Amino acid sequence: MRADAPARVDSVALPGGGALDLRAPRVMGILNVTPDSFSDGGRHFELSDALAGARAMAAAGAAILDVGGESTRPGAEPVPAAEERRRVVPLVEALAELDLPISIDTRKAEVAGAALRAGAALVNDVTGLADPDMAAVTAEHGAALCVGHIQGEPATMQRDPRYDDVVSAVYESLARACERAVAAGVASEALLVDPGIGFGKRLEHNLALLANLERFRSLAPVVIGVSRKRMLSELLEGRPVEGRLAGGLGAALAAVRNGARVVRTHDVGETVDALRVAWAIERAAGGAP
Repeated sequence: MRADAPARVDSVALPGGGALDLRAPRVMGILNVTPDSFSDGGRHFELSDALAGARAMAAAGAAILDVGGESTRPGAEPVPAAEERRRVVPLVEALAELDLPISIDTRKAEVAGAALRAGAALVNDVTGLADPDMAAVTAEHGAALCVGHIQGEPATMQRDPRYDDVVSAVYESLARACERAVAAGVASEALLVDPGIGFGKRLEHNLALLANLERFRSLAPVVIGVSRKRMLSELLEGRPVEGRLAGGLGAALAAVRNGARVVRTHDVGETVDALRVAWAIERAAGGAP
C-alpha cells in the first residue's frame, strides 16, 4: 500500500467475482437524488426522473453510476441517515434493470450497508473512512471501496483550507485509509482512491493534485471528479455552472493523462467521447497500454 507498491490499474474487483475493467479510462455518472446539490440539485429527486437520468447515462457510455442522497457541496448541511436511506435505496434497487455497477456516494456506514444490501457494488466515501464502521460494512458485503480525501466537513471545508505540502498530505491520508480498509477486510484489489478535488482545497491545491496524480497510482486506481466545480469558474473568469463543460473536459483529459482511471462527471456523453478520442491518440503514440 506504500509508494513502492506496483501500480494496479487494470481492474477493480466487484462483488460476486465481477470486475470494473480499467484497461482504458472509464466514466462514472453522477446521479444525485438530492434537492440541494450544487449543480443538479432537484433534477433527479423523484425516482422516475432519476431512473430516466440513469438510463440516459448508461446509453451514453457510463461504466458505473454513483448514487448520492446527501449533498457534499461547500456549505452543505448533513442529512439524517434515515432520510438519506429513503432517497437512495429505492433507486439502487430499481437500477438493477441496467446491469451496470452501482456506487453509493455516502459518508455513513449505515447508509452504505443499506445500499449494498439493495444491490450497490461500490462505496464512494469522500471522507476517507471518517465513519469507523465504513470499511467493515464494505468488507462484509465484499464490495469495492473508493476512499476520498477531505479537509474538514462539507459545511466548513472551504473557509480556509491550508497545507504545507498538499500532495504529500493527501497521499499520506489516503495511504492510511487504504491500510485501515485492508485491515478491516476490504480486498486490496477492490480499492480506489480519490484525492478530493474541491474538498477542503484552494485552486492552487487542486492544480497541484491534478498535476501529480501519478503518485497516487501506487495506492490504487485513481478516481477524479472535476465536473462543474468551482475551480473551473476560478480558471474561467467566473464562468457559471452551465458554462463549465469545456473546462471540465479539459481537466478530465489532463487528469487521465496524469494517471486517473475513473472520471466522475455529470456530463457523461461528452466525457465518454472526449476520453475515447484522447485515449486512441495516446495508444497510437505508445503512451497507453
